[in-house]
Amino acid sequence: MDSDHTRPYAEATLPQKEECERQIQRILRSATFRNASMLQQLLQFLAAKAFDHGSESLKEYTIGVEALSRPQDFDPKTDTIVRVQIHRLRQKLKEYYDSDGSRDPVLVDIPKGHYVPSFEAAAPDAELDHHAPSVLDARVSVAASFLGNGGQAKAAPATEVPAEFPAQPRIGRIFLVLAAAAAVFAAGFWIGDIRRHRAEKNASALAAETAARQADPVRAFWTSLLGNDTSPVIAYPDAVFLLDDSNDLFRFRRGASDDRGALVDPHVAQQYASNPALVARAGQLYYENAYFGAGDAKGLAILTNLFGQMGIKPIIKPSREITPDDLKQHNVIMLGSSFQNFAVAQLTNTGDFSFRNPDTRLEEWRGMIVNAHPRPNEAPIYRTERDPVTQVLKTDYSLVTIQPGVVPGRYIATLGGLDTTGTEGAVLFTTSRPGVEELTHALAALGESSTKDSPALFQALLSVRLEKGYEVLGASLVSVHTLPTQRGHAPASGPSSSGQ
Repeated sequence: MDSDHTRPYAEATLPQKEECERQIQRILRSATFRNASMLQQLLQFLAAKAFDHGSESLKEYTIGVEALSRPQDFDPKTDTIVRVQIHRLRQKLKEYYDSDGSRDPVLVDIPKGHYVPSFEAAAPDAELDHHAPSVLDARVSVAASFLGNGGQAKAAPATEVPAEFPAQPRIGRIFLVLAAAAAVFAAGFWIGDIRRHRAEKNASALAAETAARQADPVRAFWTSLLGNDTSPVIAYPDAVFLLDDSNDLFRFRRGASDDRGALVDPHVAQQYASNPALVARAGQLYYENAYFGAGDAKGLAILTNLFGQMGIKPIIKPSREITPDDLKQHNVIMLGSSFQNFAVAQLTNTGDFSFRNPDTRLEEWRGMIVNAHPRPNEAPIYRTERDPVTQVLKTDYSLVTIQPGVVPGRYIATLGGLDTTGTEGAVLFTTSRPGVEELTHALAALGESSTKDSPALFQALLSVRLEKGYEVLGASLVSVHTLPTQRGHAPASGPSSSGQ
């Protein structure tokens, strides 16, 4: 067990499997792990291996590929993601047991040099009191008799003297009483020292927790972006569809549109719809822009919840309703790629990474992220990845872009994926401590860092691991490229951890 944990263990007591499983769930639901999605995923994976006795095959490569979404050509010798995340998990567990889990019955740790969690039963705090000097209890009544008579050495009646103290000469009895009194004082100081130590430990844990909150890298990341703006604009995708009388939807890939429910001119529909031949047989059509993806909705909820905890009240509106005043008075955060979000297509035109789609129907699963200046171990193109047999989506890619706004002191942030699951992954990554720390370290390696009043300008490419095609299991950093700044810095690229 890691030496950082100072709570004692119950001697010769190993918790049952059911107790260990409950403890893992208790940790995952805690406030300490609430925004640490990558570490939650890692802890669940490692615990499952421990429960299933699969530790003998638990190698760094296995963890990287199966738990941290690394590609099949993942090389632990050049990519340290597993060691970094294991170290962070150890630190997070220590933070948990110093706060939320200080009274939990089972201690979980990742021993140094190993990847499999260990489980040990924690000794109850009450066990410390069991070591109080019970052998002195008989002496207390003798000392109390001495102290209760103004310090006069009056021996207790023979019937009150414990059997372990036979009748002795007067001087011997006085010596015994004085010794007992000294023992009582010593015991008092000992018990007081234990209580003082506990109080100091609790105060230290509280101070550490307070300092951790103040140094929260997630809040620091968003504070540097938002500055004094307490009501930033969050623009969600509002892709336009054409709705027929049977409630079937047809994608309206471009062209001027009207308010929701307005009639569509047949000529306009056939000219700009993704499938003109099908639209021609659909009959009367109406404009519809009230649909957006589940990943976009989840991302919006996560971001709004974080801002609420920071005392920020965002303005939430469809992307097509962003105004020049919004861009001048507020920071703007846009969710979704240029395939789904009109504002992203209009307002982002900088950086090495860009969304592209060679398919004129703009079908998002055929879209790609193009890397204009790939560095070693980077691919020129990133596409969604599917199971070769079932075609179920397994991996999405997303971009996080922080760029200058239209006026000094205001910024535009874009969090979007090839699919809406990628958008959710981008939001999870930038609202989790491990994600922000990984991003911050990558930027620092490039000599770029955010300040309290000015964020770093960059594009981050993320890989988002999926289950069932729609469940986001986690997001990992693939590469970071910085953007030109007003100081004339040239774009640079961050460390790349996976290619394609």
